[in-house]
Parts: sequence; structure tokens; C-alpha cells
Amino acid sequence: MQTPDLDRFSSRRSTVYGQRGVVATSQPLAAQTGVSVLEDGGNAFDAAVATAAALNVVEPTSTGLGGDVFALYRTADGEVGAMRSCGHAPADATIETVSEALADEQDVDPEDAEMPMTGPQTVTVPGTARGWEATAERFGEKDLSELLQPAIRYATQGYPVSEGIASAWDYGEELFEHDNARDAYLFDGESPDVGQTVTLPKLGESLRRIAEEGADVVYEGDIAHAIADEVQSRGGFLTVDDLADFEVEWPDPVSTTYNGAEVFELPPNNQGLVALEALNIAEELGAGDHPIGSPERVHYFAEAMKLAFEDGHHYITDPEFEDHPPLGSKNWAAKRAEHVGETNNTEVSFGVPNAGDAEDADTVLLCVADDEGNLVSFINSRFAGFGSGLVAGDTGIALQNRGASFSLDREDPNRLEPGKRPFHTLIPALARFDEDDWAAFGVMGGYMQPQGHTQVISNIVDYDLPLQAALDRPRWRYREDGELALEPHFDSHVAAKLVRKEHDVRTLTSELFGGAQIVRNDNGTLSAATEPRKDGNAQGF
Repeated sequence: MQTPDLDRFSSRRSTVYGQRGVVATSQPLAAQTGVSVLEDGGNAFDAAVATAAALNVVEPTSTGLGGDVFALYRTADGEVGAMRSCGHAPADATIETVSEALADEQDVDPEDAEMPMTGPQTVTVPGTARGWEATAERFGEKDLSELLQPAIRYATQGYPVSEGIASAWDYGEELFEHDNARDAYLFDGESPDVGQTVTLPKLGESLRRIAEEGADVVYEGDIAHAIADEVQSRGGFLTVDDLADFEVEWPDPVSTTYNGAEVFELPPNNQGLVALEALNIAEELGAGDHPIGSPERVHYFAEAMKLAFEDGHHYITDPEFEDHPPLGSKNWAAKRAEHVGETNNTEVSFGVPNAGDAEDADTVLLCVADDEGNLVSFINSRFAGFGSGLVAGDTGIALQNRGASFSLDREDPNRLEPGKRPFHTLIPALARFDEDDWAAFGVMGGYMQPQGHTQVISNIVDYDLPLQAALDRPRWRYREDGELALEPHFDSHVAAKLVRKEHDVRTLTSELFGGAQIVRNDNGTLSAATEPRKDGNAQGF
């Protein structure tokens, strides 16, 4: 499959405006699904659930019922809140039991076993179905059954595969080893071509069951047994009791201000504090005072990001198991900013040990705003692509590999423990630019997410860019190996001047720099923008 050429954004997009509602996401059919729900009288939360379910079908390479889902939102009556539907490790998954199981597979002693990127030990309880249902019940105006119908139609009647998603689907040929997985997502053993019409009937049947019986069928019913049987048959520890114990949470968001704007993120076990700390350090350094395309701006933001990653990956884990210092505070940032100079003197490593290509993991994000005043940023993922490589029996549900983020090191705060939730990359976000000027946004893509948040917010706050222009700007990212990566369409002098600042600079292709979506309600004017690095679009009505 030929990878789409994203290295030049040669076509122009404008910010989309709508009177009644706007939707932005990474696949056009899913965006249309959300707009149709709004047109039919649903609110932003209804549209978010329907869009997420559609993405489960039309972008199955990055999301699904076997993963987790999160939201940040502002309701029409001004409530700012969060939803976290994130699964935990199995009750029987201790460092000892998992190390013993992995030792045989890796042909090492148990104490030398490492958490893999895929396989049964990486499967944690999936939160998606409960999260969809809880969102619809708490904030929606339509039943979950109705909201799932577009996804069911796409799964059973078919849809043409879009360009970027077809390229990502190739990975399934390598990942899926078992017949039930290959039958669910491959076609005569191969991934689909661009424009090929495909159906996912097994997944469609599972969606139909959820529509009829509710999310309980995934956590206590036949689908729960299929999930547990699949994991255990491959050597894992997940049980139906683990699934039945799962509950959705409604945590308080964490926030900070950046040059007058207030930014809201998810608290631990998510990496929202990484984004907040980076913004605070960047503000302390005056990073946004430099010209938008300048190497100085990239340098100071990157240095802020490094320190935030170092802190976040050291302290952030399930808050039920470990406390963390005030990473999102201005005082913390002021002390950390003292370590930054005019050259690269804060070389740090970050990330989850032995997590392979975790920094480039795949996700879907959608953002919706309606004319009642509701805004929601809704993010759904299995972690890396199709996830663990396991598909639950004949359900068509590909199971996530979020457990790859656990460590088998007993000294690591993010060490594996029964019932514990792993460090989570997913971070939907909100921003308040003025009393009646709010945005819901996010940037998909593993450890690119907080780096993308800082750049998008700075583009809007520091340089007053329109939404679409804020997403179109070239991006940088700090890598686990210490490299500072730039997109190809930075001005040619930027890389050279960053090298003079002692950065190890590398140019990478644009698909590695995230997938942003954003919607805004500015005193009743609705607008939206979508990521040029993805297949999707923004739509309004």
C-alpha cells in the first residue's frame, strides 16, 4: 500500500463555520454522522457518541470497542468536567505471574522478562462501551441504541476505505496471527485498497447487541465471556469478574493559564499534567514571544517539553496507587525553567520502558459544539493501531494493548499491579480564551499529544491564528531517543539554527506529528478545523 504523501500540504482548507453545530474528526463519514445527529435534534454529546461509534467502524485501525474512551466537556449551563472510561489490569496480573508467563515466550528468566508491546499480557479491561453509554445517559438527548445505528449500517452494509486509513490497515497483515482476527479485519488475507468497499459484519453484530442490550453485554454477558476466553486462551489473565468490576469515572479536570488563556486537561493516570507543565515552563521562558517560525520558539518550547516529559513519566500513574507533586503549578514550572538555557542543555529521556513504538501510537479524536453551548472533546483508542493483536472470538472486537505501558520494575511508579490503571497517553482538552469564548480540542498520537497541545494553544494565543491555520502550521516533536524532529515544511534555516543550539535535529514525515481537531464557540459563533495530516474534515450546519 502506498503511504499518502503528507510532506506538502498543497490544498487549502478554511476554518468551517456553522450556526447550529460543528463536528471535526479524522474520517469524513464519521464527521457526517455527527452532523446528521445534530440535524436530527441531538446535542453535542449525542453527536460525539455517534461519531465515536462510526469511527470504530470506518477507522478501525486506530479505535474500537476493545479500547478506552475519555472526554473533556463544557455543558450549556457552564459545567466544566471530564469523563474517564479507562480499564485496569486483571486481578491476577501481578509482576510475578506476568513475568513467569512472559519468561517462557521470551526464553529468559522471569526476572529478565520485559512487558511486550502486543500479546495477551498487554490487554487491560476495555472502557469504550461503558463510556459511550454513560455519556449518552448523563448528557445526551437520544438513546444509545439510536446513536449506534449509523455505525451498525457502515459495518453491515459497507463503506469505502479512505486513503490514510488504508495505509494504516497494512499493519494488520503483520499483527494478526490468529484466524478469528484475520477473518474479522483482513480480506482474503490482505488489507483493503484505497476506495475498496468493506464490511465488518462481526463487529456490526456486536454493535447491534450493545444497541439492544446495553453495555452490560460487554462486561457481564456473552461478549464479556468471549473477551475473557480469548485472552485466557492466549495465556493472559483477564476474567469476566475483571470486566464486571469496571466503572466509569467523572474526575475533576486540572488546569493552568497560558498567556491569558485557561487550558483544561485530564488528571493522572492521563498525561494531561505533562501538557500543563510544558505550557507553564514555556510561559516562564517567554517562548511565545519569539516569531512563530523561528528556531528560538522551537527551542524554548522543546526544552519546556523535555522537562515536562521527564517529570510526567517519572510521577504520573494511577492516583489510587501513587501520589504526585504539583506538576501543573506555576511555582513548579518556575523552578524547572531554571534548567533551560540558550542551547540544548536539558537532554532527557522519557517514555515507558520497553514500550516499543508507543510514542507513535494511534488514536481517534473528535470534537463537537452545538448551539445550546455544549462543547466536547472525545478521544478513543486501543493504544497502538489494532491493539494487542487479539480479537475476542467471533465478536470482531480487537482488544487494546494499553497494558504495554506498565513496567515490570518494582521500583517504577507505573509498575504493574492488580486492578491498577496504566499511564495513559489520551488527553482531550478544553481552552477558555475569554468568558464566552471556549474551545474543545486535542491532538492524537501517543507522546505527540501534549507536544501538539502546546503548539496549537500557542498558535492561537500568541499569534492569533485562525483555527485551521493553527492546525496547518508545521510542527516539531521531541523524541524518546533525544532527537528533535521537524516536519519537512519548516523553513530551511530553522533546522540549521537548531543544530547550532546543539539539538540533534531530524526531519520526519508528517504522519508522525499528530492529528488535531478543534471546535470553538466564540460568543455564539461556532467554528471548527481539522487536521491536514489525516483523512477527515470539519463540518457544520
